[in-house]
Parts: sequence; structure tokens; C-alpha cells
Amino acid sequence: VQLQASGGGLVQAGESLRLSCAASGRTFSGYVMGWFRQAPGKEREFVAIISWNGHRSRYADFVKGRFTISRDNAKNTVYLQMNSLKPEDTAVYYCAAGATFTTTQYNYDYWGQGTEVTVSS
Repeated sequence: VQLQASGGGLVQAGESLRLSCAASGRTFSGYVMGWFRQAPGKEREFVAIISWNGHRSRYADFVKGRFTISRDNAKNTVYLQMNSLKPEDTAVYYCAAGATFTTTQYNYDYWGQGTEVTVSS
């Protein structure tokens, strides 16, 4: 499956962005989808994941209550709605597809190219 992330940009603290990740190739609805991020000089980390049917999701503690992951299997797209953004949310955000509902990034087989989010204070 090929993944194309988009929607990043430069925003001020407190503002919102919605990231999208469009999938093509294999059956999108069969995959768990996740968002991960990598800040400058840091390791890539888990942000949010959603089950194949959208009924389960999980979030990193630092985004709970601010970010929402969702998916539209008819459009082969997963979203990350990011509200109340903080400067520490600045990172490249990656979407990923995998077979297992896990926050461990190494279990994800397919990755998008990343979209950059910059939050100014």
C-alpha cells in the first residue's frame, strides 16, 4: 500500500490543523493506521492509532484531548485533527499502515513520506 500524507504547515500556538493520509494499492480497510511524529533531533514517536473499522483508537498522553484520529474507508483516507497546537508539537508527521493494533512503530509495514508541522509561539 502506498501512503501520501498532507496537510502540514506553519501555524501559531493554539490553532488547528488537519492532516490527511491517502492510501492506494492494497485494501486500505484491512489495515490498522497510525500517526507518528519526529521532532528535530529526536526519535520518531507514536501519536495515535486507529483500528481497521475505526472502532478503537489510542493516543499518546501528550495529545489526549487535543488530537483526534479518524478514517474514511470509502475514501481510503485517515485523518489527524490537531487542535490547541503547541510549539512542542512541531515535527514531521508520518502515517503508517500495519496489521496489528499496536503503538510500536516497528510493527508498521508501510509509511508515508511525512508532512511537516511547525507551531510558532
